[in-house]
Amino acid sequence: MIDVLVIGGGNAALCAALMALEAGASVLMLEAAPREWRGGNSMHTRNLRCMHDEPQDVLVDAYPEEEFWQDLLKVTGGATNEALARLVIRASSTCRPWMRKHGVRFQPSLSGALHTARTNAFFMGGGKALVNAYHRSAEALGARVRYDAPVDRLELRDGRFVAAFVGDERIEARACVLAAGGFESNREWLRDAWGRNDAGEWPADNFLIRGTRFNRGTLLRFMVDAGADSIGDPTQAHMVAIDARAPLYDGGICTRIDCVSLGVVVNRDARRFYDEGEDFWPKRYAIWGRLVAQQPGQIAYSIIDAKAVGRFMPPVFPGTKANSLPELARALQLDEARFMATLTAYNDACRPGAFDHTKLDDCVTEGLAPPKTHWARPIETPPFYGYALRPGVTFTYLGLKVDDTAAVRFGGEASPNLFVAGEMMAGNVLGKGYTAGVGMSIGTAFGRIAGTRAAQAALKEREHAAA
Repeated sequence: MIDVLVIGGGNAALCAALMALEAGASVLMLEAAPREWRGGNSMHTRNLRCMHDEPQDVLVDAYPEEEFWQDLLKVTGGATNEALARLVIRASSTCRPWMRKHGVRFQPSLSGALHTARTNAFFMGGGKALVNAYHRSAEALGARVRYDAPVDRLELRDGRFVAAFVGDERIEARACVLAAGGFESNREWLRDAWGRNDAGEWPADNFLIRGTRFNRGTLLRFMVDAGADSIGDPTQAHMVAIDARAPLYDGGICTRIDCVSLGVVVNRDARRFYDEGEDFWPKRYAIWGRLVAQQPGQIAYSIIDAKAVGRFMPPVFPGTKANSLPELARALQLDEARFMATLTAYNDACRPGAFDHTKLDDCVTEGLAPPKTHWARPIETPPFYGYALRPGVTFTYLGLKVDDTAAVRFGGEASPNLFVAGEMMAGNVLGKGYTAGVGMSIGTAFGRIAGTRAAQAALKEREHAAA
């Protein structure tokens, strides 16, 4: 019999498999995707947010625990379990040597990734290289991996894992780690969660999925229906404002529009609706998808002028370009008079300051609602650019409730041999909001815990059976 069954194929699943293998357990991984699409959302990632008390190779300066915690507290608005969040933060300070041992390499922060050189360690080759390195290491240690193997249900007995089913095939194991992702590619579930808005629209119909099409939430739904303790709001997600021309699935990082803080954002009615300069972009980029989702037609437009060009990571698709603001309004099919009223009011409200996009500067608006509290400069230098934005869902936050053992819980009681990691439990730390790289921090920390605990449970059962 297999010692540890790992259901999933992304970062958390691979970390769990590697830890179980290191502990001496046999491991089988079941990946829903075909081999060429393995890795779930992890293949689209770039970096890991890391606590460190002093500079470390690719990480400049220090990023202490309390600052990491305050950054997380700010974006979640307190919707987080502090004990589990601090567990993740502390784990992030010690995981990189282990990652290197399994073939992951790091590089300095990318030139276009603003403000992350101190906080985030970038993977050389990105998330796909990380997934491939982990797979090579896991297979060298004896792991078996099956692709095109979606698990749709489990056999449970009194809170214990007994077996998993891939179609009609029953697969037993002494312990199991669930790391099969959220439900973001399940359009019906998204539609049900978000419902219909006051305008009669179904917002989820206009969502794009930044990551894998294979995260259908089938196993998550099964576990909730089976009585596992759950946590989180099904409408909360890592949701980013992305290029409206992005593909429905797997657009990844390159579809993100990073110029929001350098200009203004207007909705379909040509009105601003939020402070574009509230905070540094890595701390605020993941609120903009939800903001756009709440606008008419679930669409918005990021407007910049020539002064912003070269100050942000350029998107894959060029923006709509015009030599005047009225021309840009017409090109974007926005009401020209209302657009000009919005831009004129913004330009008139900008107050002189010392512009510096590397810090929270004193370029602000005055007497404008909503305000722009940093990096506010008049949009007056041609050419002008506009980028249409749609909500891009990365992963959902509804998941299974855990403690520091990563055990799945039924009525508050921890399962002795069923554990969960990654997006299936990220809602314990991320009730809402996001800050760059923290999803990989959660997946790495709890993947390693889940794999260790599953191996301990399996080896204990194996010893008992042999006695």
